[in-house]
Amino acid sequence: MLLHVVARGRIGRGPESELVERYLKRIGWPIRVTELPDTGGRMPALEPGTRVVMLDEKGDQPGSMNFAERLGRWRDDGVREVRFLIGAADGFDDSARAQADWLIAFGRMTWPHLMARAMLAEQLWRATSILAGHPYHREG
Repeated sequence: MLLHVVARGRIGRGPESELVERYLKRIGWPIRVTELPDTGGRMPALEPGTRVVMLDEKGDQPGSMNFAERLGRWRDDGVREVRFLIGAADGFDDSARAQADWLIAFGRMTWPHLMARAMLAEQLWRATSILAGHPYHREG
């Protein structure tokens, strides 16, 4: 199953991009990152059956195990792509939110895009590690 991160804005170079790359390289699943301009620019076309996960402050706040379980269920159901959307500075409007399969939030605080990408990359790596039975994740 392809994990596809589509983010508004360019990450550039720096410690944040290095952190994102470090986690993305560890993921044992196919992964793609698409960067779009802050405004304008078309979203890549959705293939039928693609699941859309939108990072949004109004979203659910799943634990890492729940996040992994959802990805595992989609994988086992034959979903070919899960697309993770990170919006521009103004986030997403209600019509965009309504089209998502799942809204998730990393807490109710607003995070800079670079940090949101790093946290998403880490959680994707953690989820795939959990699903592979790797002992990295520990529930407290």
